[in-house]
Amino acid sequence: MWSEKYEGTNGIGTCLIEQRAVTIDREQHFYVRNALLTCTTAPIYDERGELVAALDVSSCRADLTEGFVKLIATAVSDAARGIEAENFRLAFPGARIQLAPAGERAGPALLAVDRDDLVIGATRAARLALGIDAQSIARPRPAADIIGRARAEGDDIEAAERAVLLRALARSGGNVSKAARDLNLSRATLHRRMNQLGLHR
Repeated sequence: MWSEKYEGTNGIGTCLIEQRAVTIDREQHFYVRNALLTCTTAPIYDERGELVAALDVSSCRADLTEGFVKLIATAVSDAARGIEAENFRLAFPGARIQLAPAGERAGPALLAVDRDDLVIGATRAARLALGIDAQSIARPRPAADIIGRARAEGDDIEAAERAVLLRALARSGGNVSKAARDLNLSRATLHRRMNQLGLHR
C-alpha cells in the first residue's frame, strides 16, 4: 500500500493525490524507512480522462545524480503518455484518432472521431485543452466545431459532395469511369457534377 494515507509523502501516493508527475527524493519521504528511495512517478489516465494508475520507477542507489533523476523522470512521463495513447487507440478501434491542438505537458491530446466526423472520445489532455466534458462526448459534436475551425471551411452539402468526388477520383487514380462505377453514378453524371463543382481533371 503506497497511498498517502498509509505511507505519507511518497512517489506513488503523492502522484495519485496531486494527479501530476512527481519525484520524491530520499528524505522527502514522510517515513524514515523510505528515506533510501528516490521515486519518480507519473499518472496514467484512461480513455474517459479519469486517473486509473501511476507508473513508478524507484531506486535506492546512493550515487544517483540529479541529472540521472531528471532522465528517469522524462522516461517515466514518456512511458505513461505512451500507455495512455495506446489505451485510447484500443478503446476506439473503429475511430480515426486525431491529434488536438494542446500543450504537451498534460499528456497526449487525442480525439477519437467517427466516420461522420463527430468526436466520440477525448483524452484528458484534449478535454482540458478544448473544454470537453462528459456531456460533450455523450452528445457528439463535429470535430471542426470542437477544434475551433470555422464553419466556412466547408461545412455544407456542396463541400461534402466535393470531398466525396475527390476521394473517389483519388482512389481511382484519376480514372473518371472507374470513379463513376465506384460511386454508382453514370460517367456523364459524374462529369456534370465535376463541372458544376469546378473539379477539373
